[in-house]
Amino acid sequence: MTSSSSSSSNRLQNKAALITGASSGLGRAIALAYAAEGARVACVDLFPTPRDATLNQATGKAHMYDRRADDGMHTHELLRSRHPRSDAMFVQADLTKAADVEAAVARVVARFGRLDVLVNNAGISVESSHERVTRCHDTSEADWDKTLAINTKGVFLGCKYGIAQMLKQPPPPLPLAGPDGHADDHQQPPDRGFIVNTASIQGLVAYYGTPAYCASKGAVVQLTKQIALDYAKDRIHCNALCPGFLHTPMTLNHQDAGPAQAAVDAAHPLGGMGCADDVARVAVFLASSDARWVTGHPMVVDGGYTIV
Repeated sequence: MTSSSSSSSNRLQNKAALITGASSGLGRAIALAYAAEGARVACVDLFPTPRDATLNQATGKAHMYDRRADDGMHTHELLRSRHPRSDAMFVQADLTKAADVEAAVARVVARFGRLDVLVNNAGISVESSHERVTRCHDTSEADWDKTLAINTKGVFLGCKYGIAQMLKQPPPPLPLAGPDGHADDHQQPPDRGFIVNTASIQGLVAYYGTPAYCASKGAVVQLTKQIALDYAKDRIHCNALCPGFLHTPMTLNHQDAGPAQAAVDAAHPLGGMGCADDVARVAVFLASSDARWVTGHPMVVDGGYTIV
């Protein structure tokens, strides 16, 4: 991803950001975009290595999320090489375990002194790894529990410990002038923090054969709204990203240059599946002062998929 770097405007200058699921896909793209905008970045993941982006020949689908590539530069290493001021670090954590998430927040604060931006991005789609479509009656309890544990409980735990930190730290100082160089006569109180939760358009509209994934992402959308309501008075913003289908290792079954890809491409009026950078640009906005009057919003970034 290079385009975010080329359009840098330092919108996240010196902000301390924690990004989960940062080793691959959208999380990696958001980490790169934040670093390009001046943020200090902590990459939190169960694995430092990216997800295996090859097709599982046995199923014709993506490999399970725990199958990792053993080559290439880790995200935090890439950030350090491209953006040394990011002071990027890797923190290993199982996001389904409260102790791990609490410790990850503590390590970020120990390194950066505070937490300004929290991106709860880590997520899985077990169903996308199966050889055949699994409707509700075919879905195993194990698949359901694993999906909800990572996609929903992981977001809850991130918010729980991230918000606790944001509430106890002093807010950053207000800027002396607005983007145009002039004082803002209607300046809001200082923002204590920005939370960006990765949901999905499948948290808003249904999709075939993904009961656990749809349920988990729908929960993220509603949790985002509830947290935004509870913490608005504290000036903590909470918004959700709702991406359409992206070219990532999770969607390899839709990238086969055959009927499956043609059908998904046709459902995106703006020219087919998107790339992670398309969504990372919006994640920058939601973590910046440009979003100072935005909270509780499920931000659809889907190439027009949900128009009809």
